[in-house]
Amino acid sequence: MGVSQTAERTASKKRSPKGGIPLSAAMILVTLGVVYGDIGTSPMYTLKAIMSGNGGLTTMSQDVVIGALSLIIWTMTLITTVKYVLVAMKADNHNEGGIFALYSLVKRCGKWLIIPAMIGGAALLADGILTPAVTVTTAIEGLRTIDFFHALIGDNQGIVVLITIVILCALFAMQRAGTSTIGKAFGPIMTVWFLYLGITGLINVGADLNVFRALNPLRGIMFLFNGNLNHAGLMVLGNVFLCTTGAEALYSDMGHVGKANIYASWPFVKACLILNYLGQGAWILANNGNAALAATPELNPFFQMLPEAVRVFAVVLSTFAAIIASQALITGSYSIISEAIRLNLMPHMRIAYPSETKGQIYIPLVNNIMWVSCIGVVLFFQTSSHMEAAYGLAITVTMLMTTLLLFTYLSKIRRKHALAVPFLAFFMLLEFAFFFSSLTKFMHGGYVTVILAALIFAVMYVWRRGTAIERTQSVYLPVDQYVDQLAELRADDELPYLADNLVFLTNDSSPDHLDRDILYSILDKRPKRARAYFFLNIQVTDEPNTHEFSINTFGTNFLFKVQIRLGFRVNQRVNEYLYQIVEKLVADSMIAPQHHKYSIYKKKSSVGDFRFCLIRKVPSSSADISAFDRNIIMAKYLIRRFCGSPAHWYGLENSSVIFEYVPLFARSKRQHVLQYVELPESVRHVHDEIESANATYVEHASGASADKPDQDEDIDLFDAAVRKAHDDEARAVEDSVIGGDTAVFHPIVLNEESDEDDER
Repeated sequence: MGVSQTAERTASKKRSPKGGIPLSAAMILVTLGVVYGDIGTSPMYTLKAIMSGNGGLTTMSQDVVIGALSLIIWTMTLITTVKYVLVAMKADNHNEGGIFALYSLVKRCGKWLIIPAMIGGAALLADGILTPAVTVTTAIEGLRTIDFFHALIGDNQGIVVLITIVILCALFAMQRAGTSTIGKAFGPIMTVWFLYLGITGLINVGADLNVFRALNPLRGIMFLFNGNLNHAGLMVLGNVFLCTTGAEALYSDMGHVGKANIYASWPFVKACLILNYLGQGAWILANNGNAALAATPELNPFFQMLPEAVRVFAVVLSTFAAIIASQALITGSYSIISEAIRLNLMPHMRIAYPSETKGQIYIPLVNNIMWVSCIGVVLFFQTSSHMEAAYGLAITVTMLMTTLLLFTYLSKIRRKHALAVPFLAFFMLLEFAFFFSSLTKFMHGGYVTVILAALIFAVMYVWRRGTAIERTQSVYLPVDQYVDQLAELRADDELPYLADNLVFLTNDSSPDHLDRDILYSILDKRPKRARAYFFLNIQVTDEPNTHEFSINTFGTNFLFKVQIRLGFRVNQRVNEYLYQIVEKLVADSMIAPQHHKYSIYKKKSSVGDFRFCLIRKVPSSSADISAFDRNIIMAKYLIRRFCGSPAHWYGLENSSVIFEYVPLFARSKRQHVLQYVELPESVRHVHDEIESANATYVEHASGASADKPDQDEDIDLFDAAVRKAHDDEARAVEDSVIGGDTAVFHPIVLNEESDEDDER
């Protein structure tokens, strides 16, 4: 027997037929402000880094400049345009992008695919922590090129660090407003920024039109392998790669802005970037014989190609653009974490939806961790030159892992084998070259990114392996086989009522099964008598304002498996919704009224009190798991405690909540069977004599005047400690033998369909 109720759904924003964010001028503006910040600021330092690595301005001959420009243009074309915009963005999971969304599409194609997904996701999150720190610090240091700001800042790096931290604090504090609000604020600035890039580049291209020869990819290949031109060898790719570091963030941010808006805006962005690179190249060719310029420390053609009158505007605008560049990585991190949670690679966290669009999310815990980490990076490195040494190494790892997953997607999901094999061969070779060249950054700061990625990977590993261990120890039981026992418990007058309505929160979405630990808690852990039992599952829908529920009553008036489906913008205060459900059940005569004899209200309610029970599993001594797995489980629970309590997520802070710990046991270690051995007859005879003597002593003890000898006179502190430890251990062994938390259900009834439920 079941009941369902559906509230009227509303949608304040029209969506595309497939549920994605539709193309619109407003969202294109948001896209410019959210997605392209990282890749949009690459002209500020890419050619500068290549020129510095090649020996300076005087070494930049025409062949060198054209070759370097060719590498930049075709790297951006092949990786950003072809791989990500044209190929990767086709592989979306319900309009969400990123490496975890891609993995969710191909995970059934191979068990090993979870490893590249975890490595790539961890590396991208680590790069997301480093990017805001390095871009903002670089921007603030750039203010020193203007006399007015140099007079204020001077050479005191402490002031730069302080200003950087203040800006980072403001940036992360803004995230709670949502990417839509931030995009509307940043969008106009980035639009001006890209127009500025294109116009200034176009103005300077006239200095030497030969730079257009860089559109020929052969010029880049010739430069790369010609030692007379390229003094840095293959290592130059580490600097060239800086032009495309925002490509992975572009893919991850797809869910925030919609692929249609990226398709519409990317040609404009790419054209502006190429024009600016060509303009810088033309300026270098026109000035490579200028000895005065060549002697300028930290010479940057991005600023030097501008007239001094407009350089102030360029530096200030660059500062804003560099700050906005951090936004792409921050919002991309939200998407990555959200996908990781769905895949059980990360713990459940509270996710906020500041707008009516589901893809635009805000995760407070992730925001705060990145906030603290970015400030830590700034304080550790102090200067941007030290941070840049670590920049880009992690993202090459992510791109390699994405290529592996895209190959699987093309070959196994899309069945395009003729395209998949050359795709894999070409991009693995290309990106491995970038990775190899970036390894030179490891000892100069890249190790920080590697450590951050390793820590994030460790969290994923612990959470995923811990979940797998729990699943091997979990059993889902059909509720209808325990209805009679629950009815007897409910009618047992020897036990007091724990609550009118006892509510268990469960992740199991099946209508007729329960995790065995819930039934164990009610029947075995400590019999919990209640007038009604509710087993509650919460599901978040893709619509913003869904309010509906369904119930399986199991043919009773006291046992209810409830699923509440709420829109992603709906506040999940389950106590209020449960009150409504019980009111409806009482009104429909499906449950007896729960009148209280005493109440402060004149009109007594027909709905009684609620008590919520949250189950926590702990490894028991009898669980058949190794010491390593036991430590993994304990580490997982430590992470879960750090991420917050479901009582807070579901609005139960002021409700009556029971946190109950149950043993993690389904498969128990095989225990040795004890054999009874009788005492020898001589010992039994002595034992009888001792008992007789003790009885005589008790009879005359009250009249005895002799002092009782002190049998503990030789016991010192160490003996007392050892004895106490021995006694404690003995009691623990006794408890585990007699029963208690290590007791098991008998019989355990397994259902063949429970495997499907277990996967959930």
